[in-house]
Amino acid sequence: MLLLPLLLKATLLRMVNSYHPFYNGFYYNHVMNDDDNGNEKVVDFNGVRLVVETSKDPIYSFSGVNVTLPCHYHHEPESEAKHKIRIKWSKLRDDYTKEQDVLVAIGKTYMAFGDFQGRAHLHRAGQREASLLISDVRLQDDGKYRCEVIDGLEDASDVVELRLRGIVFPYQPPRGQYSLNFHEAERVCQEQGSLIATFHQLFQAWSEGLDWCNAGWLADGTVHYPIRLPRKPCGGVHLAPGIRSYGPRHRHLHRFDVFCFSSRLRGEVFYLEHPTRMTLEEAKQACQDAGAEIAKVGHLYSAWKFHGLDRCDAGWLADGSVRYPIAKPRPNCGPAEPGVRSFGFPSKGRFGVFCYKER
Repeated sequence: MLLLPLLLKATLLRMVNSYHPFYNGFYYNHVMNDDDNGNEKVVDFNGVRLVVETSKDPIYSFSGVNVTLPCHYHHEPESEAKHKIRIKWSKLRDDYTKEQDVLVAIGKTYMAFGDFQGRAHLHRAGQREASLLISDVRLQDDGKYRCEVIDGLEDASDVVELRLRGIVFPYQPPRGQYSLNFHEAERVCQEQGSLIATFHQLFQAWSEGLDWCNAGWLADGTVHYPIRLPRKPCGGVHLAPGIRSYGPRHRHLHRFDVFCFSSRLRGEVFYLEHPTRMTLEEAKQACQDAGAEIAKVGHLYSAWKFHGLDRCDAGWLADGSVRYPIAKPRPNCGPAEPGVRSFGFPSKGRFGVFCYKER
């Protein structure tokens, strides 16, 4: 009785380990021939073609929720014959090469891999559905996914994109401007409860109003900065608004700031104050005493963006910076635009504190 599960597991693993730039290495049931005009045409040996379709538009979601990536398949012409379908989901890089395996399935048996174990499931509400259900969506789930269906010798696939709604924020460490190589930039974003932003995420933030004159790393190793109001120190007054680019930079030697990306929180950010204010260490302890932790920069930006956090009192954050979020600008609370204000990294002083508590 143990033999059948072992054989299924071995077959699933063989599906994962097979390699082809776009397919999974199985033999194909059609060949490519040239017609009289020199154009390629598909010749199916059995006269039936497998078609896989996903959403042409991106699927938008938030971190911490469940999302379904749609995928359906059919045969042309329709066939009444029974088909033993195998399904494979992969996460792709921006150039459409495979980044990691997500899930493979044969019949009702499926297996998820890596960070997707326990979170990736096959969703089959319909007879010819091969959709992927991802639970507890994480920041790193953002990206492109390939749905591949194998029917005997026939193989077809399509790609769908998952985009997380979130906020991009520029970040400088305590040691100052332009002090991060690429690997340090990745690490500091993670330390602030976020990930290093992609170009698409930065472009979306720019379209929503982000204007920042310091260049920062992005996830692909390029360096950019978003300008809404052209000015002399930021590429010149004669350039149109847009994303200024330094292109790819050396990931070890070159140093810049970084753009980080965070999505909606699973918990809440709240402000604690003390009659005499607090040092950084006292602030950390105060959050612990309240059953929480001192908030990270990504927490504060997300609370401001998605929950309208508005507090005209500066508070400590986990990185040693002092900031405060303003959703409704008013006198004595900084500039006329909404945003997260920063007092930098004071070496001494007493302030309130922003704490974060998971729900």
